[in-house]
Amino acid sequence: MIKGVKYYCNVYLKQMTDLNYHTSHEECIMKSYRKELWFDVPTRRAFINITPRVRECITESGIIEGLVLVNAMHITASVFINDDESGLHQDFDDWLERLAPHEPISSYRHNVGEDNADGHMKRQIMGREVVVAVTNGELDFGPWEQIFYGEFDGRRKKRVLVKIIGE
Repeated sequence: MIKGVKYYCNVYLKQMTDLNYHTSHEECIMKSYRKELWFDVPTRRAFINITPRVRECITESGIIEGLVLVNAMHITASVFINDDESGLHQDFDDWLERLAPHEPISSYRHNVGEDNADGHMKRQIMGREVVVAVTNGELDFGPWEQIFYGEFDGRRKKRVLVKIIGE
């Protein structure tokens, strides 16, 4: 058993065992792994490549075939997949600022005692989470794909959930 990994056999896989799809109970074991990645971004906005940290989670989980969910657990942050190219990141930042500018703060009804309404909108555009296949213990990516954490209201601790299920 691997520390931090929950082991269970779900009903669907048990039914598959009953139908002789699996030859032993051990083969019907599905693993579940959960870890929180914490970030404290010193700026209001940033894009951070978290692919290496997600890969570490896959290795820790021991899961060879399955799915990994990576989601921002704050409503002014995002997780998305794209190319790790600084010009593209600047284009994203410029585009998001045109769509949902931070200022004037008074232009947002949400900004009563806060100044982060634009962060909520930017998160809505960039998305909450990604799901990626895990094949042979690796992220099953297309060319140039990487996982990013997008911060739109930084300067405090926030977290990303990594949840992996599979065998």
